[in-house]
Amino acid sequence: MQFFSTRDYSRKVTSSEAIAQGLSGEGGLFVPESFPQVDVEALCSLEYPEMAAAILGQYLTDYDAGFLAQATAKTYGDAFGGKAGYLACVSDGVYALELWHGPTCAFKDYALQLMPRLLVEAKRNLGRTEKTLILVATSGDTGKAALDGYHDIPGIEIAVFYPTGGTSEIQRLQMATQEGENVAVYAVRGNFDDAQTGVKRVFADKEIAAKLAERNIRLSSANSINWGRLVPQIVYYFAAYAQLLHAGKIRLGDEVDFCVPTGNFGDILAGYYAKRMGLPVGRLVCASNKNNVLTDFLRTGAYTARREFYKTSSPSMDILVSSNLERLLCHVTGSDTEVASLMRQLSEQGSYTVRPETLAAIQETFACGYAEEDEVAAEIRARYEQDGYLCDTHTAVAFHVAARQKREGTPMVVLSTASPFKFPRSVLAALGHAAPENDFEAMRALEEATGRKAPASLAALRQKAERFNTVIDPADIARVALGEQMK
Repeated sequence: MQFFSTRDYSRKVTSSEAIAQGLSGEGGLFVPESFPQVDVEALCSLEYPEMAAAILGQYLTDYDAGFLAQATAKTYGDAFGGKAGYLACVSDGVYALELWHGPTCAFKDYALQLMPRLLVEAKRNLGRTEKTLILVATSGDTGKAALDGYHDIPGIEIAVFYPTGGTSEIQRLQMATQEGENVAVYAVRGNFDDAQTGVKRVFADKEIAAKLAERNIRLSSANSINWGRLVPQIVYYFAAYAQLLHAGKIRLGDEVDFCVPTGNFGDILAGYYAKRMGLPVGRLVCASNKNNVLTDFLRTGAYTARREFYKTSSPSMDILVSSNLERLLCHVTGSDTEVASLMRQLSEQGSYTVRPETLAAIQETFACGYAEEDEVAAEIRARYEQDGYLCDTHTAVAFHVAARQKREGTPMVVLSTASPFKFPRSVLAALGHAAPENDFEAMRALEEATGRKAPASLAALRQKAERFNTVIDPADIARVALGEQMK
């Protein structure tokens, strides 16, 4: 299997090169040259680690099968507490795919606990011995998951950039207290898009690449612009289908809809790949918060990033430039020149509009909706009081949209992307309780109000010392990449 750039089909690489490089030299994203067709029934008979190895093996064809089996077994074992790809029944025909049982309590663990192993193996496959510098822009969860996955791995350094004031306090502390000699964390003035744009500019800067090469350093990414982030996420769509099949809720071949709380469009795009591989996915419902740029696009075909930005109670979705939409446009249009033109318009003008036939093709699979802040809070309370289900703010966005997109007779699986205890103040307030200003006091109060136990890794943050508190401007990301000390 080869991969080519969304903006230049002539740039072809192996899966090892795609994962080691992260981003194509001209700024495009790597996509697979084809969608392997799989035996859905056979995959559904496998346990999660074996299912992951089988699906990854379809794309990572220059990786040894034995390595993939070993890597997935180590990744999805004890670290997920036996709940990798766990599907919970919420109400009649509505399910929650709980993706937050990993080490950092967010869905990013599925990729970022495995991805370090994939990167190290990619370098081995390619015979590379240089140091890898990973730059990560995060809206909250990716940063901690990447830091946790890559810390103290030889030959790798990682720097994470998050918007100052743009995460929950628990998310910030997860990053600021990270242990490891090869990690660095910076708050960036502005929003997530400012941080993400700063990182992308570094990747596109040939002068920076040349200076790093002189010191035997190459850049890579742990954001979902890297194919190594996307491919592990395909697996849990198959896992959800398998559980519905085994529980007798569906028959083989029946369609299942998925509703995904979406910011950077990576998690929902993984569902599109699953569908293209043969999984009977019906509709993929894109759920947005008040920053509903994707909802507007999926309804009208016009993508407008230069608009008012809102800080919401679901900060991981506070994004106006959804990078992975570029991959979908590539698959639907089949034209690298068209995608390159659209991305150039987005960069220069802040907007673009796709052709009507492109929008129609996208709407065959994708539906959409969004939730205002009061609707998010109401959804948290409704799910708890009516179904006994406690969810975080991002998952609540998806539940709200799913209720409006549910098709009679078709199961709806909501992707539950983070533990409610990562956002204890918002969840507690939504349940009608006074929320203490301190997140740890709010965490304790949420435990008392619901009888649920906060994940140990989150509760332990209270005792950990903060290591990183530097605040920088987006333009300083290039200086960090070049190894300059920021204070």
